[in-house]
Amino acid sequence: MSSELSRRTAVRDAAEAVVPAALADLGRLVRIPSVAFPGFDHAEVARSAQAVKALLDDLGIFERVEVKTATVPETGMEGMPAVLATRPARNGRPTILLYAHHDVQPVGDEALWQSAPFEPTIRDGRLYGRGAADDKAGIMAHVGALRALVDALGADFDLGVNLFIEGEEEAGSASFAQFLTDNADALRADVIVVADSGNWDTVTPALTVSLRGNARFTLTVRTLEHASHSGMFGGAVPDAMLATVTLLSTLWDHEGAVAVDGLSERDAATPDYTEETLRDEAGLPDGVSPIGRGSILSRIWNKPAITVTGIDAPSVKNASNTLAPEVSVVISMRVAPGQPAREAYAALEAHLRAHAPFGAQLTFRDVDCGDAFLVDTSGSAVAAARDALHEGYGVAPVDIGVGGSIPFIADLVREFPGAQILVTGVEDPHARAHSPNESLHLETFRHALVSEALLLEDLDGQSTSGD
Repeated sequence: MSSELSRRTAVRDAAEAVVPAALADLGRLVRIPSVAFPGFDHAEVARSAQAVKALLDDLGIFERVEVKTATVPETGMEGMPAVLATRPARNGRPTILLYAHHDVQPVGDEALWQSAPFEPTIRDGRLYGRGAADDKAGIMAHVGALRALVDALGADFDLGVNLFIEGEEEAGSASFAQFLTDNADALRADVIVVADSGNWDTVTPALTVSLRGNARFTLTVRTLEHASHSGMFGGAVPDAMLATVTLLSTLWDHEGAVAVDGLSERDAATPDYTEETLRDEAGLPDGVSPIGRGSILSRIWNKPAITVTGIDAPSVKNASNTLAPEVSVVISMRVAPGQPAREAYAALEAHLRAHAPFGAQLTFRDVDCGDAFLVDTSGSAVAAARDALHEGYGVAPVDIGVGGSIPFIADLVREFPGAQILVTGVEDPHARAHSPNESLHLETFRHALVSEALLLEDLDGQSTSGD
């Protein structure tokens, strides 16, 4: 028993010691603008992949570390570069697959950033920069935990370790499923850790046990063959903006709850969460009311949500007295756990077609669907993760749902049905992932790295037969 305790203490101490170097490496990754969206310099994504590969090479524990791509089946185009590292298990030990992604969201309006988005900056105990939290910190939590394991136990440990650091998660993971198929043998694992979620707050860790699905598409509403003078024909001819606004307003009721037949809700209890906390974490100003019905977390975790995330229409700068012939919008729907995303999308499309005003012509394109995910919490890896989080943070973890989506997890479940999947993360409610001034809470990162190192130590002491 004493040797087991000393071994675990050694891993914990080593994990604490590697945090400064991990943060320094994170800063170097943040400086690379690895945006995988169309129209951005994809050479930066390739540079980011090479930087991650170098970090994994330096660990000296893998049989193979490669930068690889897969084709997108629908288009035949090559996907963004991912990093794949493999180390087989020995002596009956399990294999763990560690996932994160090295691509990041675009910065948006740079004027809204308090410091340069690709220049890592520390303020008030947080590291600011695009990707500092989502998800380059996830990469460094993996790398730091493995460094700690090597420093404490040596490079000759028995645990099998595979890493998959994706390069296009923010851009939709178009080649993800094909990558899994192409590399199934190299990626196969008993336990999968997806480090791309968040925590209850800056001091309380969380294990994500439910994720909503998603359905995203572009809708074009057309009412005219060409633009016409609004003074000459306005009042008799429906322009596309009128039709679009009228149509979109049917998606919600007077309380802001989704009003589309055929969308389901999940009936599950949620922890206490106040409106004051919502206002603080979401930035909801006084006087602006929340929307929906039921407990706040049930609205975020267990019910559908519909958001218009983009619009192509005449800009304010280019406004003229013209009836617009067509307007395009991007609609993003979050789907409640338990409902297939394609089924939810079909319900939403049927609603829009049934409610199109004035005979407006609708076109649907770029449909992208991802299913929701519910974790089986009965597995031994979940118990080990909870113990590691408790020890690493000094606070018992909570099980949370997440209103966002990680659609590729459905691909992992399909390809590796026997694996236990753990969804963890380094973010906190103030991380502002995808937004200006994204940041990482430094103490949360430290706790997350230590917790993962302790989980690896635990699994290295287990056998796949449970002995």
